[in-house]
Amino acid sequence: MTQRIAVIGAGLMGADHAKIVAEDLPGATLQVVCDMDQVRARGVADALGAADVANDPEAVISRTDVDAIIIASPDFTHAPLSLACIRAGKPVLSEKPLSQKPDECIAVMEAEMAAGRRFVQVGFMRRFDQSYVEMKSALTAGKLGRALMMHNFHRNVETPASDFTGAMAITNSAPHEFDVVRHVLGCEYASISAYQPKRSDARVAPVVMVLETTDGQLVTIEINNNAAYGYDVRAELVGEAGSIAMNNVAYTRTDMRLSSATVYEADWRGRYHEAYVRQNRAFLHFVGTGEFTSIGSNAWDGYAAAKVAETGAKALAAGTKLAVEMIAKPEFYK
Repeated sequence: MTQRIAVIGAGLMGADHAKIVAEDLPGATLQVVCDMDQVRARGVADALGAADVANDPEAVISRTDVDAIIIASPDFTHAPLSLACIRAGKPVLSEKPLSQKPDECIAVMEAEMAAGRRFVQVGFMRRFDQSYVEMKSALTAGKLGRALMMHNFHRNVETPASDFTGAMAITNSAPHEFDVVRHVLGCEYASISAYQPKRSDARVAPVVMVLETTDGQLVTIEINNNAAYGYDVRAELVGEAGSIAMNNVAYTRTDMRLSSATVYEADWRGRYHEAYVRQNRAFLHFVGTGEFTSIGSNAWDGYAAAKVAETGAKALAAGTKLAVEMIAKPEFYK
């Protein structure tokens, strides 16, 4: 049975999701592309053969010819539109963050629990990336012994806006690390501290965080939004019996003029394309069967990322370590 998917948001991420639905998901039809900018929506729809375009997301969610929704509109719309999907009884894949406000994430969880089933998958696609899959597998299989530390760095060429701040690095960029580390280690965070070195110019400096988990591991996360040289995400998981480290993904190496070079991606879209495809396939399976993916993030995971990000921004401002104080995890999400 073909599942009719509506994509809300036709910007970079929305266009990428629409392309995956149209070209990489057998059993799915790109039914609607919805965006306030109808020219942009029409451009994506025409390029990918979508059945229709629209500019009212809540009306799209209610349509009888739409079976499921992918939300790729601005961040502040994710929680309200996810709630609309729950009210309509339709599965939704929401780009991260579910919300930057923990209370809004709690409202989504409460709506799901009241409905008696899960509807929301959160788009933390790194869980589907082969590097993290192999890390978690090595730990689960006992190859590394007890996990002790996980080191992470996340570097971009330059900030997306001139007013980007260190706090935004924590709330906008770091949630991917917050989520995937929780997933790999299988635990929550107990505390977080955050620091910034001083740059020689006015650009936002890197943010370095140290987190303690509830199981006694240490996690380091570097977010460098002005690394200049390329998009570079890597991690190393250190255990008592060994470690496993992520390699830079480069399909070729050029050797010439007494030097050897590989190329970095310009941004996340190429580096994680396959992870997005895997994530969306898992979502399609959820739509068709009602079986929530064992790998993907749910509304609780969206809340956890928002809570640690909120606490991390406060820790950066205060210059001290703060406890990550989360609500008790509902049985519904265990």
